[in-house]
Order: sequence, then structure tokens, then C-alpha cells
Amino acid sequence: MGDMSDATGTVGERRDAPERARAGLAALADLVADGDVVVLSGAGLSTESGIPDYRGETGRKRRAEPMTYQTFTGSAAARRRYWARSHLGWRHVARAAPNDGHRAVAELERRGLVGGIITQNVDGLQQAAGGHHVIELHGSLDRVMCLSCGRRTSREVLDERLAAANRAWSAEVSAINPDGDAVLADEEVASFRVVDCVDCGGLLKPDVVFFGENVPKSRVDECYALTGRAGLLLVLGSSLTVLSGYRFVRHAARLGIPVAIINQGVTRGDEHALVTFDAPLGPTLTALLAELGDGSFASR
Repeated sequence: MGDMSDATGTVGERRDAPERARAGLAALADLVADGDVVVLSGAGLSTESGIPDYRGETGRKRRAEPMTYQTFTGSAAARRRYWARSHLGWRHVARAAPNDGHRAVAELERRGLVGGIITQNVDGLQQAAGGHHVIELHGSLDRVMCLSCGRRTSREVLDERLAAANRAWSAEVSAINPDGDAVLADEEVASFRVVDCVDCGGLLKPDVVFFGENVPKSRVDECYALTGRAGLLLVLGSSLTVLSGYRFVRHAARLGIPVAIINQGVTRGDEHALVTFDAPLGPTLTALLAELGDGSFASR
């Protein structure tokens, strides 16, 4: 492994100056080349696909608070608002295509350098790019579950049912959130009709982990085990503000497993990182592949 004295630092010493970026890239390539890399990805990996993240480079929320589990299950009006907004917003997410960052991660996995991917995203883009060993920490918008009987169905089927129940309904989308939540006016939400489970009439919920809801323990344990076997934990596009992902960075640090972070803006985990980059994901990961050799990488 090469000397990383020029590429390490503490919080605030981001590797964004050209000469330090080159040193940091070489250091990161050395770490990745050793293999057994586990990727922990966040919303920043999907922004180049047109899906916004919740926080900008300062780490502050861009938009209103997302739906919580408690609000969703406790209020019929909240569920109507969620499904009306999601009915339109999900289509935006469903049309999104993987970007160079997703493809680069899939290529690293194909080369045998990445052994597993923990994604905090619910958009399915990493799998669409060719990712195989992907743990969806927060679930996926592609699935819907009944809170009463547990039946799971595809989001596409639900979308057809919602469209049939709201043939005369239309609304103007002013913005999209990363969880497929479209921003609509209150008067547009009021006339939206919600559908229930076809089997038992129970409440339907997207198969994602809402704020205020716990990630299933078995999934968390799987992520801990994967992180514990890593030679490197590579964080991509996450501010690590939420404990859900940050705990795996702390776990790696406690075990002496090196951590590298590529993100636009500072992160909660910078103090644990051996190498940090304040840079766009697609170009940086493409440059990393070039640094590793074994052929150039291009968008396809």
C-alpha cells in the first residue's frame, strides 16, 4: 500500500485542491486495489441521475420534513397526501437511469474488488447498473406492502390501481424529493382517492423504511457482518447525518477497518476517514477506475 500522508486529514481538510486530490486518488486506489471493499451509498450517488438529495453541501435539509411512520399510520389525511404526491413522484424515480457513479460501483464489483454494497437509497439504480450483492438498507420504492396481512406487490401494479381510481385527477408537480415524494398543493391532494390491500383491505405502505421506523434487525445484522469483513468501507454520496448509515462507519472504525468518503460537502463521518473527497461522484469514481487500470471506463 502506498504512502497516504498527503491524503489523510481531519474534519474540514477536504481533498478538493488539485494536487491533493491526485494524491488522495492514488491513495484511494491503493486501498481499493486490496479488495474486500464494502460500499455504503447515499442519496448523493443518485443526484446525477436527476434524483435530488435531502441535504446540500452544508448538510442542511433542502425541503420540508419527509413523512414519518407515525404520521402515515395515524392519519388518513396524511396517507392521502403521501399517496397523491408519491403517485406522481414515483414515476419520476422510475424513469431515472443509472449514472456513471452507479456504473463505476458495478464495475468495481465485476472486477472482484467490491464484495458488497449497502445502499441507503430506495431507487433501485445500483441494481439497474449491474450491482449484484446489494443490501437495500431502507427498502425499495418498487415494492408495496400491506400493514395488516404482509402481502407484497409491485409498485407498478399499485400505480395502475391508483390511476384507475383517479381517472379525472390531475396535479402540477413543483418539486421532487429523493424518496419519490412530489410536492403538490393541498387543494390538489384533497380529491385524491387511496386504495387498500386487495386481499384484506388493510393499509398499503411503500416497502421502505420511513423516518421514525426501525430498519429490520436481520437487515442491520447483515450489514454489520458485511462491514466487519471489509478491507475498506467506501462511503459514497452520504452526509451520514442519520444514524442508520453512520453506525456502520463507527463499526468499521472500532474494528480498525479503513474508511474512505467521497461526498459533496462535509460528513458526520469525516473524523473516522483515512481519505476524503469533496467532489462529484461520477467523475471521481470514473477517475478511480482509470487510476486502477484494467481498461478505461466510459459512460454506456
